Amino acid sequence: MRSGWFTARAMWMHLTLLVLVPVCAALCDWQVHRALSGNALSWAYVFEWPFFACYGTYVWWKLVHDQMGPVASDGPTAAGGDRGPVDPVAGPDQEDREMAEYNRYLAELNASGRAKRW
Repeated sequence: MRSGWFTARAMWMHLTLLVLVPVCAALCDWQVHRALSGNALSWAYVFEWPFFACYGTYVWWKLVHDQMGPVASDGPTAAGGDRGPVDPVAGPDQEDREMAEYNRYLAELNASGRAKRW
């Protein structure tokens, strides 16, 4: 599971975070000095830059852990496996045919498409 920390996508996210947080800290420090010298508008930015740094850290955390998460199963759920209401006009057989047709379409797209680079 730790291998997800060292994928190319994760490394770019780490680098982005390593740039973002110090830049936000420097901008916060700059705004503190401006606010203390009499610029009242800078007080809003004093609180905004740490918020941006925290939000960037939160997004980084979610994105890195999102790519390492388990893949959701298409099978029945533990709560009973209900797939939702069946269309009364189409019936369950029509729904299954449409699902199979859609799955074939997705498999065809997967086979013919280029691989993701991230």
